[in-house]
Amino acid sequence: MNFASDNVAGAHPALLQALADINDQTLNSYGEDPFNQQVEQECRRIFEHATLKTVLVATGSGANALALATMTPAWGAIYCHRTSHIVVDEANAVQAATAGARLVTLDGDEGKIEPEAFRNAIFGKGVVHHPQPAALSVTQMNEYGVTYTLDELKTLTGIAKEHNLKIHMDGARFANAIVGLGVSPAEMTWRIGVDMLVFGATKNGALVGEIVVCFDPSVAEELEFRRKRAGQLYSKMRTLSAPLAAYLKDDLWLDNARHANRMAQRLAEGLSPVDGIELCRHPSGNQLFMAMAPAVKTKLLDAGAYFQDWPDDGPTAVRMVTAFNTLEADVDAVIAAANA
Repeated sequence: MNFASDNVAGAHPALLQALADINDQTLNSYGEDPFNQQVEQECRRIFEHATLKTVLVATGSGANALALATMTPAWGAIYCHRTSHIVVDEANAVQAATAGARLVTLDGDEGKIEPEAFRNAIFGKGVVHHPQPAALSVTQMNEYGVTYTLDELKTLTGIAKEHNLKIHMDGARFANAIVGLGVSPAEMTWRIGVDMLVFGATKNGALVGEIVVCFDPSVAEELEFRRKRAGQLYSKMRTLSAPLAAYLKDDLWLDNARHANRMAQRLAEGLSPVDGIELCRHPSGNQLFMAMAPAVKTKLLDAGAYFQDWPDDGPTAVRMVTAFNTLEADVDAVIAAANA
């Protein structure tokens, strides 16, 4: 009963089958395979955007760093929440890829950038002594398991566009956010000004691989050179593209996210009435955060449950994450152990 992360889950069988189906074929390398193009066509359908370009990379950290490097010069400033993945969990990858751009960290409750804090942080345009405002990075869903509403995103992107900033969205759990909000991918990205999306797959059923979606196709060529320079261009690119094409086909990515979100809701409903458990917030997607009394925590660990401490929400807080293949039986077993 491992609820430590959605990264602990394996790959969806359909994606493994897609890889097995092409394993005996000889296909062109470095992205010249037909599945690479299929991924792009599927994304054009999903995002209702006829000219977008896609670039496949292996990891989310690599995708974020390379995407932001196309938006930001070495003397630029990237505005992001202080708890965002690019600040806390990527070992300065963005700074390395940009050759020194500054991450300007902003406050805001529950991992959301506070609009006035963002507005007040933008200064120094044209002044040679200051980092130059270049990009806004938002995470959807964020590190607190919270999803920005469309209105909240529009406010932030509106401020960014007032100052001619590019907009990057870290969508490691983009599918869970889409399902949670019940909006279209187009509404949550390019229609509100997002220039580049890291369309997550690894946390939602892929073996490996993320899709960088360029809504401005003119940046794709630069991104491809940066990908090569960073060692992220697979020679056997079909090992990424064929499974990712299967991930997008018939909206399997949405089905996976719906299941993960349902399991998180089931956990929340079953655990919230238990003495010694208090939800920090109702889950927006597939992450559940709660304060848990030590005695209850011990019960769950003894029952075979595995999850993470989450001190950002307090000294007794923990996080449980569900995935595309989380079993209802495991969720119910955790709830039963907590109620025992």
